[in-house]
Amino acid sequence: MCDYSLMGVPNRLAEQGEELCSHRFSTGSIGLAPAAEVAAYHAWGKANAQAGMLADIFSCQKRPIVHAACLLPGTRLVLSGIPSEIQQSCGVGAVDKVTFTQITAQENTHRDAFRFGNGNTVLIQKCGEGVRVLVESLEDATEREEVAEEVFTYARR
Repeated sequence: MCDYSLMGVPNRLAEQGEELCSHRFSTGSIGLAPAAEVAAYHAWGKANAQAGMLADIFSCQKRPIVHAACLLPGTRLVLSGIPSEIQQSCGVGAVDKVTFTQITAQENTHRDAFRFGNGNTVLIQKCGEGVRVLVESLEDATEREEVAEEVFTYARR
């Protein structure tokens, strides 16, 4: 649902029709967050740029919180602003439909990824910041069952 590296970040489930974007969290990991929260976070940073870290300490208005938006495997998404290096390596355009997936059940490993219609998969970590994501439909039971079986298999080892 949410990459292991985002478990210490405030998080919530994404909603159908919601706009998300890739964002670098305080953990250093890139994950998905509500686009409006990311915009407010960056606007606050620009408004308080000259005050620097003192703004975080002394400002009456604290830096906005950005929640990690968690998705179930199988959630259908529309990506836009796909970086050119991802476009080239995955054979896709700047906008494409994808399925959210987790590529492993292994602990302490980035696992959240986008699977394109042509079968290519890319970790969210590799996409960088600023990729726009529209949550088209929340889940596909088939994908969720496959991941559950993968997690069960890994746990039995």
